[in-house]
Amino acid sequence: MTLSAFKIANKLLTGAGAIEQLDSELSRLGVHNPLLVTDAVLVQSGTVALAVAQLGGRRHGIFDRVQPEPEIAIVEDCMGAYRQGGHDGLIGVGGGSAIDIAKSVAAYAGHDGPLAALFGVGLVERKGPPLIAIPTTAGTGSEVTNVAILSDKAAHLKKGIVSDYLLPDVALVSPQMTLTCPRSVTAASGVDALVHAIESYISVNASPITDSLALGAIKLIVRALPKAYANPSNLQAREDMATASLMAGMAFGNAGVGAVHALAYPLGGRFNIAHGVSNALLLPYVMAWNKIACLERFRDIAVAMGLQVAQLSDQQAAEAAVEAMVQLCATVEIPKGMRSFGVPEDAIPAMAAEACGIDRLMRNNPRQLGARDIEQIYRSAY
Repeated sequence: MTLSAFKIANKLLTGAGAIEQLDSELSRLGVHNPLLVTDAVLVQSGTVALAVAQLGGRRHGIFDRVQPEPEIAIVEDCMGAYRQGGHDGLIGVGGGSAIDIAKSVAAYAGHDGPLAALFGVGLVERKGPPLIAIPTTAGTGSEVTNVAILSDKAAHLKKGIVSDYLLPDVALVSPQMTLTCPRSVTAASGVDALVHAIESYISVNASPITDSLALGAIKLIVRALPKAYANPSNLQAREDMATASLMAGMAFGNAGVGAVHALAYPLGGRFNIAHGVSNALLLPYVMAWNKIACLERFRDIAVAMGLQVAQLSDQQAAEAAVEAMVQLCATVEIPKGMRSFGVPEDAIPAMAAEACGIDRLMRNNPRQLGARDIEQIYRSAY
């Protein structure tokens, strides 16, 4: 049996009452003056107030300048707020952007050099201050992964900090915290979670543990995402999506993601397309490319999606799974085609070269891709 390690947040608290445990977890971690890292929309919606109400009267600060696809400069700003406020812990409240900023600041606070020295794999030298992650979307799985992804606007690149020291001390996953999530974000983040589950299931690093999590997440997402999108106040659908996102996060946090994410990064870095939407644009086309390498796994995905494939060959089952993904994205009204986002066709060769160089992700993919293959996928998705 292949040796594998399994890494998640130190402690998971899930379910309807999870947010109510924030005070006791802060006490356990010895945090007296946390900085809440979030965005202005969540402050205005009252979502952040739900977390503040559970602080037990502690001194605290709120950094609400996180933006979608956050830039490296935001980490520097947040680090300044952390130091100026004399804070001793971090609480990421939001989607992947807010949690990734909080994770980055936690790593940066325990580091003596420049932030740039942390980009890469295993370059964080020590554990930073206590970190609690409270997701308000069901998609990124950032609350249980050891990665933070930031945008380098000058270089038009996405850069990652990858270290087990980024794993949160506590993840509080509560469906109430996702109720204000807009329908478009519900759709994009939900498809993002689905991509995490699919890519981890077909990853060359998949294990029996990640397989079970990935297939379980697929089953939940296919059933719950249309319901959460159609009726954002459906608490059961929200809870199912929060659980599915968590499961997919645990799966890809250990098995890794592949070519969908590698091809999506240039779209986000160059054209500011939301990460979940970038993934959704590319998912069917990368699946079509990958299926020849693992047809039996695509059959499993089709079964997890509830498709009737008993009378189908593995090839036919795989094609049915790809088509079902297209239909699900259409159901939750994910825009189709890179052209609709103003991506110029002449940008494709440069994007392909960039994606080809993201070895950290490409080496997880079940089928190898060269720059010419990637160009063809981009053109199919155009």
